[in-house]
Amino acid sequence: MRQTGKKMTSGNSRSDPQRVTVFQQQGSGERKIAGVRKYAGEAIVLEIISIDDDLPELIDDSTGLLPEDLQTDLVIDFLTHQDLSLDLAELCSSKGIPIVASGKKINNTSVLTPPT
Repeated sequence: MRQTGKKMTSGNSRSDPQRVTVFQQQGSGERKIAGVRKYAGEAIVLEIISIDDDLPELIDDSTGLLPEDLQTDLVIDFLTHQDLSLDLAELCSSKGIPIVASGKKINNTSVLTPPT
């Protein structure tokens, strides 16, 4: 990746902003979201999906909590419920959408899980 002025580019001439969908629970990603908004400018369009319901310890079926379909270039997972993170990883994998889930232990080759 190279930096040109204030905008980061990957060497392609794509002028469309990158679409990034962020999943969070109880505001768990707000600081990171604020940073992206502050520094990305028009290069990234954020969609924030907040799940603020009280959830049981075990979720067998995440229907109604996660969208059935995603139209995005990248997903960032700040969900605190492991069952939701696993279902989100499966959804993204089936759609070929990369997902970043920092600090999570998800056994899926489509998920980037950098340490926190």
